[in-house]
Amino acid sequence: MIGSGTVKVTRSSLMRLSRRLDQVEKGAALLAKKRDSLVMQLFARVRPTIGARRRVEEQAAQAYRALVDALAASGRSELSSLAWPSRDLRIQLLDAATPAGATAAARFAAPPTLVRGAAARALVPGQYDPTVEKAARAFEGLLETVLATAPEEFAMRQLGRALARTVRQVNVLEQRVAVDLGRQRVQVRRTLDEREREEAVRLRRIAARARR
Repeated sequence: MIGSGTVKVTRSSLMRLSRRLDQVEKGAALLAKKRDSLVMQLFARVRPTIGARRRVEEQAAQAYRALVDALAASGRSELSSLAWPSRDLRIQLLDAATPAGATAAARFAAPPTLVRGAAARALVPGQYDPTVEKAARAFEGLLETVLATAPEEFAMRQLGRALARTVRQVNVLEQRVAVDLGRQRVQVRRTLDEREREEAVRLRRIAARARR
């Protein structure tokens, strides 16, 4: 069976199966090259991505240590009052129509500067413990780090999805389509060979009868 139709046992069907099998093998070879290229790109980004994640972890650890110190010095209620009012943060993403060949960082606009000084917080010096500002600056720095590393994470996820999709396509072509086509070609060729042998035997019998 090819798809949902029955394969006709003819020479033209045999040639058609051979051509289709050749096309499938060439397509699988091209996809295999694409898979290898994606693997190389993925490995090239592993070290920068690990470094980016390590920076996020280090900044997060520093921020939460500062938060613990601030809570110990001022308490939760005072920290909540000092955190008011909250501010809106807007992150600009570039148009989704960015060419696929562009680098991951080019898909994101430059993240805003989030770490503020005491004047920008509208807090009066001396009315709060220094650990409060240290914690605030640490968390603002954490958010800046996360936004700065987001393009690399995005690129890794895109490469991972593309690699998984390509691997599935290669496996389907090599392990299902090519195998099925090869099996059908063998069956058609075997049936044609049997018919030729039967025809040769029949012709020899006719020739023998004619000589009598």
